[in-house]
Amino acid sequence: MITTADPLLIGGREFSSRLITGTGKYPSIDALQQSITASACEIVTVAVRRVQSNAQGHGGLMEAIDWSKIWMLPNTAGCATAAEAIRVAHLGRELAALAGQSDNNFVKLEVIPPGPHLLPDPIGTLEAAETLVKEGFAVLPYIHADPVLAQRLEQVGCVTVMPLASPIGSGQGLANLANIRLIIEAAQVPVVVDAGIGIPSDAALAMEMGADAVLINSAIALSANPARMARAMALATTAGREALLAGAMPRRREASASSPTTGLVGS
Repeated sequence: MITTADPLLIGGREFSSRLITGTGKYPSIDALQQSITASACEIVTVAVRRVQSNAQGHGGLMEAIDWSKIWMLPNTAGCATAAEAIRVAHLGRELAALAGQSDNNFVKLEVIPPGPHLLPDPIGTLEAAETLVKEGFAVLPYIHADPVLAQRLEQVGCVTVMPLASPIGSGQGLANLANIRLIIEAAQVPVVVDAGIGIPSDAALAMEMGADAVLINSAIALSANPARMARAMALATTAGREALLAGAMPRRREASASSPTTGLVGS
C-alpha cells in the first residue's frame, strides 16, 4: 500500500485512508469485520435507525467494531423529511458518544422520500443541513450530482458534499460523470463520491477525476468475497489518488514513439 503522506481532512479531523465503508447488507458480522480490516478504512458509516431497532444484520454491530480505531459516521438513512433527519442526527451523536467518541459531531445527512429510486430530496437536505450546522454538527450531505445544490450546501457550512455516482446499491458506476466533475472543480470542501460504485475501476476513476474520497458499501458487501473486494477497492482508491497527484500525460491525436528514432540499425 502506498504510504505517501496525503491526509484527508474533514471537519477538522485528519484521515490517512480515502475509502469510507458502510455496515449494511453483509452476509454476517464476521464478513463485515474482515472487510473493514482488509479495506484499511478509518471511517465507517452506521445507520442510526437500524442500529437502534436492531434491524436484521445490525444486531451486535456496535460491539463488533473497534471504535477506538474506527471513526463513526452516523447516518440518517430511513428519514423521509428534514425534521426526521434532524432528530436522528441527534440520536447519532449520542450513539457515537456511547462508542467512546464524545467529540464526534459528524453526521451523514440522508433525506430520502419513499419510492423505488431512493433518490435524495434536495430541498429537505438543504433545510436539514442549515439547521444541523447551526446546532454544531459536521454535516456530510448525500445529494444528487447537482453542482448548484453542492455550492449551496457548502455555503451553509457543510464539511463535505457527497454526490451520488448512480442510484444507491445499483452498481452502475459513474453515470453522473459530467456533473460530478463540475462539483469537484467548484468545491472548496472535500467531495466524496457516494452510491453506485460497483467495481474497483469506478473508484479509481472517481479519484483520478479529483474526488477526495469514495464511500462504498453494497459493492463490497454483496460481492462473492467481501474482504477481498474491500482490499481491491482500497487499492483502486489509492491508485486513483496517486495517479491524480502524479499528473497524467496529455492525450494526443497521433501516435508518439516511446523509443528513440535516431541511430537505428541500417540508418
